[in-house]
Amino acid sequence: MEGDRTESAVAVKGFERELICPACKELFTHPLILPCQHSICHKCVKEILFAFDDSFADGGSESSNQSSPRIKISSSMDRVDRISRSGVYPGRKHNSLTPRSSLFPCPGCQRDIDLGERGINGLFRNFTLETIVERYRQAARAAIAIMCDFCKPPPQESTKSCMDCSASYCNECFKIHHPWGTVKAQHEYVGPTTNFRPKILMCPEHEMERVNMYCEICRRPVCHLCKLGGCHANHRVTTMSTAYKTLKEKLSKGIEYLISKESQVKAHITQLDLLLKETEFNSERAKQEAFQSFEKLSHILEEKKFAAFRAIDASKNLRLEKLQAQAEEYQGLLENNGLVGYAQEVLKETDPSCFVQTAKQLHVRIQKATESLKCFRPAAESTFEDFVVDIAKQELVLGDLTFHSNGLEIPEINELQSRIYNKALISWEWPGKRDAADTYVLEYHKLNREDESAVWQEIDVCSKSKVISDLDNDSSYAFRVRGYKGSICSAWSREVILHTSPAPVFSFLFDDKCGYNSEHLLLNPRRTSVESRAGFSLLLGSERVQAGCYTTLDYIIGDTGVTKGKHFWAFHVEPYSYLVKVGVVSSNKIQKLFHNTHDVISPRYEQDSGHDSGSEDAFFDSSQPFPLVTLGMKKFFIPTTPAASKDAASRILPLPSCLGICLDCDKGKVGFYDAGSMKCLYECKVDCSGMMYPAFALMGGAAVHLEEPVTAKYGEYDDNDI
Repeated sequence: MEGDRTESAVAVKGFERELICPACKELFTHPLILPCQHSICHKCVKEILFAFDDSFADGGSESSNQSSPRIKISSSMDRVDRISRSGVYPGRKHNSLTPRSSLFPCPGCQRDIDLGERGINGLFRNFTLETIVERYRQAARAAIAIMCDFCKPPPQESTKSCMDCSASYCNECFKIHHPWGTVKAQHEYVGPTTNFRPKILMCPEHEMERVNMYCEICRRPVCHLCKLGGCHANHRVTTMSTAYKTLKEKLSKGIEYLISKESQVKAHITQLDLLLKETEFNSERAKQEAFQSFEKLSHILEEKKFAAFRAIDASKNLRLEKLQAQAEEYQGLLENNGLVGYAQEVLKETDPSCFVQTAKQLHVRIQKATESLKCFRPAAESTFEDFVVDIAKQELVLGDLTFHSNGLEIPEINELQSRIYNKALISWEWPGKRDAADTYVLEYHKLNREDESAVWQEIDVCSKSKVISDLDNDSSYAFRVRGYKGSICSAWSREVILHTSPAPVFSFLFDDKCGYNSEHLLLNPRRTSVESRAGFSLLLGSERVQAGCYTTLDYIIGDTGVTKGKHFWAFHVEPYSYLVKVGVVSSNKIQKLFHNTHDVISPRYEQDSGHDSGSEDAFFDSSQPFPLVTLGMKKFFIPTTPAASKDAASRILPLPSCLGICLDCDKGKVGFYDAGSMKCLYECKVDCSGMMYPAFALMGGAAVHLEEPVTAKYGEYDDNDI
């Protein structure tokens, strides 16, 4: 008996890690099954929700980071007990008609979990796991007996536990409380345990109903009311017995397969043990080689350091000698000292011939001393600016010091596929025909003239592209990437600089209702592209044309407007487009836009035609009550203004591949940008008293395509098993 208990304890010890909660790293206590099928302690779920709720309150109602926050579990269990007694959980408002859903990351798989309106109450307890954990605890504390709950002190050791009464009994007490021939005698009893679970699993949605079906879509037990009118009404369900049989067969087959492959598993374990030893040995050897490499660098630096010290000391000694000699020379100019004292003694000579013989050379020295006093200049410099060691390049080289491989090529950022709009999409390619890297590291930082030592932000990427959010508007960013294959990495790619939009991106579609002329304009199904087409009516109308061109512009606006703030949107104009006008229009001028479409390029209305219909400046002010810029024939035409140059050629620019419009409702300004370089081509004032809409006008063969937002594609959980 004792041997069986020891063997059972060893067997249980083998799968102990399966009984550990991924949140608290301890044995499960009342585990709950999350929608992702991972289990977590009841209190751990509450702690995560409390931590998330606190973070939510501190950070505001909307986080700027699109990725899910990873919440560290708090240790404030008093709050858990207090809220548990009240029955109100964070993420849900008590008795609220619009409860806030509870969203948090699963500690096991990091997948975002939404508990919905019922919160924790909508989760099933994992009774099977709870029973296994209890058996493990009993095996671990076999020496600790479970005492009878009904004995008078001192209590006796229990021999069995009643699952219906949720209590433990010794033999005598069990006979007393479960007399033969009564209903209690039919109760289910097991060996001594402290884990009492209900005999019938009830539905968390309908607490009075037992679960009797299994939803194959949600992969959870449900009751008949859930299927009739609940959230599982349109889901595929099966009976509980069928699901039990199917899952048990699958689990049994899986276990049998693993058992049949026991010899293969042991071989793999042996191989892994060998790899562990080889890894230990090879890592030590690699560390030794790295140590020797750094020792070589250290020796070189030491030699350079002592050589620099020797050069500085030699220069110092030479300068000190010169300065000391100069100081002594000037010391001699003092009265009764040196040269002056000697000259004073020479003046005492009375013999003219002897005086002249001595004084001539002395006079030359006195003249030199006099000149040196007039323009004093030290014999040597005291600064050592020439001995400053410039290590800027060496710092960069040492910063990139890593396990480079000559066989690993450098990735290249594809500037044609990389772009910044609402987010940044960075794509890169692997040159050559060799195998690509296993993983990549993408780094970026904001270019700031004031702060030259910007810190690179690093992202690990498993693919050849990455979407980056939360970049500052009206800024420039530098991007670079390197590849990793095992522990070997490539050098950094060439840095690519991209510019963010001057304002947050404004999303809209072309409006197919307000003023839309379906005879002349053609929208794609998604309403992101519009094309002008010359129909049969235009050919019929051309019979009346004798001179000039009397066709009108066809206008179309965005389906969404703004009244305040600063907004930016971008679009492409096809190079073959003959005439396109772009800009903004106020809601109180939309009627004038669609019902006063006079002939804009006939001889009477052409701005540069020279006809006597008023000056060009007057035309711009009166005939265009909303700011529109003309595009066409691969050109961008800057509108005529009183301050603009009269030279027409200076107002014509090449048409950028992508154009952008920035509307500042607060300042009453609209700017037209080259969306590639984010350079402003033209800016003017605009009346923003009403709702402002993006406006477009097309004539002849022309097409406009709205810039598509950058979206991140995330993999979703997929499991076809029941």
